[in-house]
Amino acid sequence: MTKPLRLAFMGSPDIAVSVLQSLMAAGHEVVCVYSQPPRPAGRGKKLTPTPVHAFAEARGIEVRTPKSLKKPPEQEAFSALELDAAIVVAYGLILPQAILDAPRLGCLNMHASILPRWRGAAPIQRAIMAGDTETGVDAMMMEAGLDTGPVVATERTPITVEDTAGSVHDRLAELAAQLAPRALAGLADGSLTPVPQAEDGMTYAAKLGPADQRVDWGKSAREVDCQIRGLSPFPGAWCEWTPPGKDEPIRLKLLMSRRSGRETSAPVGMVLDDRLLVACGDGGAVRILKLQKPGGKPMDAEQFLKGQAIAPDTVFG
Repeated sequence: MTKPLRLAFMGSPDIAVSVLQSLMAAGHEVVCVYSQPPRPAGRGKKLTPTPVHAFAEARGIEVRTPKSLKKPPEQEAFSALELDAAIVVAYGLILPQAILDAPRLGCLNMHASILPRWRGAAPIQRAIMAGDTETGVDAMMMEAGLDTGPVVATERTPITVEDTAGSVHDRLAELAAQLAPRALAGLADGSLTPVPQAEDGMTYAAKLGPADQRVDWGKSAREVDCQIRGLSPFPGAWCEWTPPGKDEPIRLKLLMSRRSGRETSAPVGMVLDDRLLVACGDGGAVRILKLQKPGGKPMDAEQFLKGQAIAPDTVFG
């Protein structure tokens, strides 16, 4: 690699920790970490730092948690670090132009999609929900626009029918950790040149909300399966079910599924057998493989059904 560089790292969730580790292992000097402020968590609502914050603090790295970078004092403090580069991984704050311009080599963002597809907040989930068969990590130079900058390097991975957002997240974290030092070194020595994104094929990965979570059994089996896997393990797709002897429905969180080759004319949402095969709107069906009751633990369907049978002809809402 090139000589060690003076870096700031800007990130918050678990996926960012592996990248920070890889940069430190490569010998770079991480002089400061920026992360989202601690937030209440758990039953006691204790203020809890982000995974990146906790990791950096345990290693004696200065951690800053501003709520915004728009004010001059924050921008001046960032500029005073005299950085070669800033590495950004799911940080969660908009970087004003003064921040983008401060490091000598600029700000390099590790984005969890193959741009220009899935710019925005939830690229992993949206890729699976849309039925994409491939995703990856782009090392992108940051601009004022949302994920519009030129790409320095890319790592790709397939999305299979066995993948969930959780499994793809973990795989992309590993790819990002491999890619970041290589992209940074290539940027520093000029062996990698940022390439502008293509004009065609742009999609927007909107932030997930409650409307994304409820399963619409009237959609195709493919769409239902992709929704369930794309929202697993968090925030989780759900449907309503009224247990025998109860008057009110409960929410079942659906965490893993598989499309079936069976065709049916049954009403949508109807359970077709004693192993949670459910009818969908295109005449196809989806088998639920993992689910969770409110207040319960995630269970494989076989284990769940031993404790609570769901009879054929039950209709999920």
